[in-house]
Amino acid sequence: MQAKIITHKGEKRIGIFMERDDIHIAEVRTISGSRWSQTLRVWHLPDTDANRKEFGLPLLADLSPSEEGVRRLEDFRNWLRSRRYSENTVKTYLEAMRSFLVFYNKRAIADLDHDDVIRYNNDYILKNKLSASYQNQIVNAIKLFFSTVQDKKMEIDRVHRPKRSKLLPNVLSKEEVKLILEAHVNIKHRVMLSLIYSCGLRRSELLQLRPVDIDSKRNIVFIRQSKGRKDRIAPLSLKILTMLREYYKVYHPQIWLFEGRSEGGQYSEQSLQSVFKQAVWKAGIGKPVTLHWLRHSYATHLLESGTDLRYIQELLGHNSSKTTEIYTHVSTKSLQQIKSPFDDL
Repeated sequence: MQAKIITHKGEKRIGIFMERDDIHIAEVRTISGSRWSQTLRVWHLPDTDANRKEFGLPLLADLSPSEEGVRRLEDFRNWLRSRRYSENTVKTYLEAMRSFLVFYNKRAIADLDHDDVIRYNNDYILKNKLSASYQNQIVNAIKLFFSTVQDKKMEIDRVHRPKRSKLLPNVLSKEEVKLILEAHVNIKHRVMLSLIYSCGLRRSELLQLRPVDIDSKRNIVFIRQSKGRKDRIAPLSLKILTMLREYYKVYHPQIWLFEGRSEGGQYSEQSLQSVFKQAVWKAGIGKPVTLHWLRHSYATHLLESGTDLRYIQELLGHNSSKTTEIYTHVSTKSLQQIKSPFDDL
């Protein structure tokens, strides 16, 4: 029987991973608050010190920053917000910095230096096989924290940054995209997924749309304050406009273009993810597809149809052309024109 911390419906729980036999299941069922998750396929318990101690997990008290750390994190939060950092960036930097301060919750913050960052990288990040991107986030957060809140220059250049993996974006064929977009009968679900693909939207950008952002006269969608606090516009296809009009007649959105069950409430990211997973399953696609694949597919399909890379950069809202150039490596249009020497054997 193995235990680890999981997140279930937005709540921290202790997941119990074990052989599926009646004896083990009976043991877990005797623990107060134990439940079975059909989605995660795992038994889970309340995240309490008693349960953590029972399964040999670190106690909650050991997973908190010191009192000084808590105060400094709040100072850091206020500094980030006063500089108008986006809430996503604030959350990312705070979580990264909190992890570092938890690791050193028995040390005075003023005593920490670059050697401690190296030790944290080795004894926590590498030991727990955390990603290179997470390691970079930690380094960025520490550098900003110590130069602002602590007013101390951390010799961050002496801290090893991981080499970024050169991963290609995952792309679906047009046939696969069509199967996914047509999988649902519900018009709201179909429009949400179709709008993401047809405009190359990020998940958050779709959920932030309001009815006024759809300009049917100019056939554009206005994307406000997206990543990097930038506004941009994207062309709106006539097919999507027709679908939107049908959707409007049924749902009459008031505040957000796509609203949840509560009147005027924003549609949740979790619900959107669920809608997409169901569509992939209904389409019979066995790949580990994520919602962001639709955005990657949009960019790649534009490139393959002859759209200039500069326009694709604008449509996606990329700061650097280098970010957009990665799609040239997954476009198959040129590759398909190359004849393999194998055919001449």
